[in-house]
Amino acid sequence: MRSGFGFGFGFGFGFGSWLLLLPLMFGWIFASELTFELPDNAKQCFYEDITIGTKCTLEFQVVTGGHYDVDCRLEDPDGTVLYKEMKKQYDSFTFTASRNGTHKFCFSNEFSTFTHKTVYFDFQVGDDPPLFPNENRVTALTQMESACVSIHEALKSVIDYQTHFRLREAQGRSRAEDLNTRVAFWSVGEAFILLVVSISQVLLLRSFFSDRKTTTTRVGS
Repeated sequence: MRSGFGFGFGFGFGFGSWLLLLPLMFGWIFASELTFELPDNAKQCFYEDITIGTKCTLEFQVVTGGHYDVDCRLEDPDGTVLYKEMKKQYDSFTFTASRNGTHKFCFSNEFSTFTHKTVYFDFQVGDDPPLFPNENRVTALTQMESACVSIHEALKSVIDYQTHFRLREAQGRSRAEDLNTRVAFWSVGEAFILLVVSISQVLLLRSFFSDRKTTTTRVGS
């Protein structure tokens, strides 16, 4: 997979916009998971060479930033739009490649003027091959092989659940930090207003009790 900026997945971000990249090669399947930061008024594209008849799945979610939405667009080698959604928080799309060549999918934050986003996507190409291929087999799976298959499927589900829980945890942490910042600014503003009101009341009370010098004329006898 190639990035639209001319380099691969060699991104590095600070706390709150962590990078997760897991390229997995298991026979006929290729899967990539990436979490990257998408600046405001920016567009990021990725490219993948896919052979005809290959089943692919694109799943994405906005982890942090603004209203947690992003534009997503997927095109085949001829430029035909296979998938297009505007301002989506998360979605999943499965398709079968009808042509050989490089497919492109892009995430856009061009509609945002000052808010950057953190986007996660999982792009899977091909089907997961069986642990025990049926080629040259004359007998059914043994009890141990069946147990291995069940464990394998359960572990894949665990990995998916862990990924989604990490995303939800990161999203919740981002919202908590944002709320904490707002509360802190509100508290500072409230303290400033109370200080101004207190000083104004003190000055007003002093004006009530201040001694006003009056000029009196004594009339002699």
